[in-house]
Amino acid sequence: MNFFFKLLGAGVSLGAGFLGTKLVNKGWEKATGRKPPTGHDDVETSLRSALTFALVSAFVSTLIQVLTSRGTQRAIARFAKSQDII
Repeated sequence: MNFFFKLLGAGVSLGAGFLGTKLVNKGWEKATGRKPPTGHDDVETSLRSALTFALVSAFVSTLIQVLTSRGTQRAIARFAKSQDII
């Protein structure tokens, strides 16, 4: 069962990371009016803009990683506690 929780945690983390990336990109477009500097296209961006985007993306990514890890650990602990009761 522990393997199942690890697999579920990885899936939730990947899904949350994908959603976080989409949110950061949409937020960047709303805030600046330009596409995010992801390196996929030939958008001319300043170094300041690219660094700001990188910092915001890293912050959101780290936050998502920590929150999903904690949530998964809580779910495992709750499941283990309920198994002890039964």
